[in-house]
Amino acid sequence: MNQPTPDIQQRAAQLRSQLQAASYAYYVLDDPIMEDAVYDRLYRDLQDLEERYPQLVTPDSPTQRVGDTPATRFTSIRHNIPLYSLENAFNLLELAAWQERWQRLAPEANPIYTCELKIDGSALALTYENGLLVRGATRGDGTTGEDITQNVKTLRSIPLRLRGENLPSVVEVRGEAFLSLEMFDRINREREQNGEASFANPRNAAAGTLRQLDPRIVACRQLDFFAYTLHLPDGEECPTQWDALEYLKNLGFVVNPHRQRCASLEEVKAYCDRWEIERKNLPYMTDGVVIKLDSVPLQNQLGFTQKFPRWAVALKYPAEEAPTQLVGVTVQVGRTGALTPVAELQPVHLAGTTVSRATLHNRDRLVELDLHLGDTVVIRKAGEIIPEVLRVLPELRPPGATAYEFPTQCPECGQPVVKPENEAVTRCVNSSCRAILRGSIAHWASRAALDIDGLGEKLVQQLVERDLVRSVADLYDLTVEQLASLERMGAKSAEKLVSAIAASTQKPWSRVLYGLGIRLVGSVNAATIADRFTRVEDLAKATAAELTAIYGIGVEIAREIVAWFQNPANQTLIKRLRSAGLQLQGAAPPPAATTLPLQGKTFVITGTLPTLKRDEAKALIQQAGGKVTDSVSSKTDYLVAGEAAGSKLEKAKKLGVPQLSEAELLEWVSPKT
Repeated sequence: MNQPTPDIQQRAAQLRSQLQAASYAYYVLDDPIMEDAVYDRLYRDLQDLEERYPQLVTPDSPTQRVGDTPATRFTSIRHNIPLYSLENAFNLLELAAWQERWQRLAPEANPIYTCELKIDGSALALTYENGLLVRGATRGDGTTGEDITQNVKTLRSIPLRLRGENLPSVVEVRGEAFLSLEMFDRINREREQNGEASFANPRNAAAGTLRQLDPRIVACRQLDFFAYTLHLPDGEECPTQWDALEYLKNLGFVVNPHRQRCASLEEVKAYCDRWEIERKNLPYMTDGVVIKLDSVPLQNQLGFTQKFPRWAVALKYPAEEAPTQLVGVTVQVGRTGALTPVAELQPVHLAGTTVSRATLHNRDRLVELDLHLGDTVVIRKAGEIIPEVLRVLPELRPPGATAYEFPTQCPECGQPVVKPENEAVTRCVNSSCRAILRGSIAHWASRAALDIDGLGEKLVQQLVERDLVRSVADLYDLTVEQLASLERMGAKSAEKLVSAIAASTQKPWSRVLYGLGIRLVGSVNAATIADRFTRVEDLAKATAAELTAIYGIGVEIAREIVAWFQNPANQTLIKRLRSAGLQLQGAAPPPAATTLPLQGKTFVITGTLPTLKRDEAKALIQQAGGKVTDSVSSKTDYLVAGEAAGSKLEKAKKLGVPQLSEAELLEWVSPKT
């Protein structure tokens, strides 16, 4: 292989730098510094050099944005930090109610918000190590996504290498990939010409494009990207969301220019009202506004519910609405005993689907609607997904129509229902209620939990009605003969189901935890909790304080977990599941604290050490149970300082952080005899 001369190496480096600066100016700053023809010529010059000297190719070279070889499939990956959904508000009253909820938890906090347009695209999770893009992934279910790094590299508004000096060792960025309306129209015209089905909307087109196996196709569609969330290593967070957006800009990302800081809910409302009109002039689709509490410490204080951050909400623009007639009301009883009224409707076409049922939410909502059988109601799709009854048209009410009354007894077991004072939900609290049992078993068998193929709704109903199953643990005692006696279950089907139930014993501990159905614990939270508490015994003894120390776990979730494990019936269930062979622990727990001299301590390394390289010192600290971060803060326990320590040493002295020499560090981590 020919070796490039120093002059050629320097020329390649200069070309990379020029092209990267030109791309940043064009895609991020929207202020071109180079004619297209000049860019193309310099790009070809760099290509020629890299073809002659492959050793000159770097991961962040502009030529590496499009891979040559299509992927055969995408690999499932686990996100380093979960991607939570946002709670939706559909009007200003719901927005005010959201503010009241968080203010009850932090009454002294100032309601300063950062508002950003909600881009209608596809969420991406990006990981940078030492400034270099190492992974791009889809959101997936929030816990796991698909590794689409080669496709992500084709988006020119996503930097391959972060800008700036002294970058953190790891940077996690979240944002939205989207298509301009012009590009969306062009893609659909091309698909029609080729006899292919058109994309329904830009969001679907963006998601479909990102999952193309050939990155060259992705590059041709010219997706764009707005960054909106930044995660830095421990101790290095930005003080506000506004500062985080500015930092993202400095790192080389495009941040939506229409963001605004608001000092009150009134300013937020004005911003939302303005963009409900002005969004029609944008070159891309938006479907609402995202409102976040600006203070990051306040965000950390408020934490998360089962699904959402408490410190953020998405105000969605009004959805499509349609009138139809109410035929009846049924009440469903869920696995937690919650009673949910459902409107039975004359079928109506709405937002691309035929709707015949819609949620009525709860008893309070029924009272508010003053619903009568035979009413004409207006329905919409909440979040464009779940149909709900929006309002009643009383002027069209039939003469003599009967007002609907919410049941005072469980429609399944006949026991009285209760409505806790601090909840909107009415519940059946009879632990023997068959509806609760059916819901628990269906949840246990669901795909996100134990994923028991063949255990469908009708079969669950038979198992409960015949008293073959009174808890999920009973599933593991079922025999082929018992199952074969059920309707539509022959011997072969029974054998398959018994095998599927047995196979579920190999599902990981996080799936089992989710399957237990603890209130407020979703699949994302379950995975996070299982990472921290790798054995059920440890989780059963965990305090609320230990649980809320986990990122994303709030006070309510912690209370529910503690209460669940204190229930004797649940303790018996865990024993039975253990006997059945379920996985009640994950990866091996860390060694006892006595074997880890640096357990729980945070270190920063600076300067040149006498004998150890920085990576070697870092590895020693981590092996001894410590954590290494890149910058000094009040959370730093020790600074390991060598020659030419510089500003980090000065900051450590100001903060009163103790300093260690290499010799002192080695003595601390060395085994004691």
